[in-house]
Amino acid sequence: MSTAGRTTATDGAPQPVTLAPLSGPGQQPWNRQRLRSNNEWLLLERLRCHGPLSRAQLARDTGLSKPTVSTALATLELAGLAREAGRFAPERGRTAVLYETDPGAGHVLGLDIGRARLRVAVADLSGRVVARRDLPNRGRSADAVADAVVAAAREAIAEAGLPGTAVAHTVAGTPGVWDERRRSVRLAASLPGWGRPGLFDRIADGLGTTVTVANDANLAAVGEYTYGAGAGSRLFVYLLVGTGLGLGVVKDGELLTGAHGAAGELGLLRLPGCTSATGTTLEETVSADAVVRTALDLGMRRPLTAEKVFARARLDEPAAVEAVRQEVDRLGYVLAVVAALLDPDVIVLGGGIGRSADLLLRPLEQALHERSPLRPRLEPSRLGQDAVLLGAVATALEAARPEVFERRTAPVPG
Repeated sequence: MSTAGRTTATDGAPQPVTLAPLSGPGQQPWNRQRLRSNNEWLLLERLRCHGPLSRAQLARDTGLSKPTVSTALATLELAGLAREAGRFAPERGRTAVLYETDPGAGHVLGLDIGRARLRVAVADLSGRVVARRDLPNRGRSADAVADAVVAAAREAIAEAGLPGTAVAHTVAGTPGVWDERRRSVRLAASLPGWGRPGLFDRIADGLGTTVTVANDANLAAVGEYTYGAGAGSRLFVYLLVGTGLGLGVVKDGELLTGAHGAAGELGLLRLPGCTSATGTTLEETVSADAVVRTALDLGMRRPLTAEKVFARARLDEPAAVEAVRQEVDRLGYVLAVVAALLDPDVIVLGGGIGRSADLLLRPLEQALHERSPLRPRLEPSRLGQDAVLLGAVATALEAARPEVFERRTAPVPG
């Protein structure tokens, strides 16, 4: 059955997203074809993680016999999944042919849908981005935003020289939490109308691919763990501070999303002493808009953005310096809560506010230490504004690799 036009979820699903390599093709009753398929998948993953490798190296590393390796490699070459990568001439013995995966065997699409910008990336199976689009979000309605995403994605696919059918899987990052029952996103206040059912089905239909929907902070955590400052940590937290506030948590390579997909939605918390009528949440207190409001209250003049406030703080403008100090104080409280609840070894500061880590990290460390005896390491994001997008690509690859393998190695009906 075709998967075109379907949406799935990494948030709110029964099982969390796993960042470790997938185990391979789906479980089926044992037979010779399944055994051969498992051997081919084993070799393909070995080549992906450690290639280029020779037949002898593959046999030694996997425990498979050399004839089995040769047969499996021939199948992978015929399927367009592996290819020759040169030759190795040892000091003694025969010259060996080296093999590697063919990254062009399939492609994935990553989407980052934010209030201010829309970002799209097409990547091959190695994770290399081959085309991308980055544009302002000018959509005046939820449908207009969805259509702009589809248009940008189609442009990127065309730029990569690919037919639409070449995209094996798409992952879309968005504020809020995916609700599988309603087929919509909940709690995405920064994107008006974004909670209406059918929007992501509209995107999936427009692209003709399966679309997995994931929270933006969670995807940023995946991206930073896979490619950036969180790599190798035991328990890593990505704190996304920009138009909103959220965090993603990765423990031992596994993304933690909670029982209902809402883990990390810190921004929803109402501050002590505030009533529902005031609407003062943690997000409203530490987001980029909060920095601007504080600066205006201190006498700075419009037009003003958080980026401009930080830029003028670097010039020692008193009102801007004070606005940044107050942001540090508020964020210090957030960090103390995160440290107490999760005890991470690393917290990465990302989002729009994270781009001003040069002003924030040292005073944030001091603010955290004043509030808590816990000492997680604070790091700036290494991926910057691409964290969500690259997390979407990394997540799409986890789904796409076995999908492409199954499709290309499936027996021809006959």
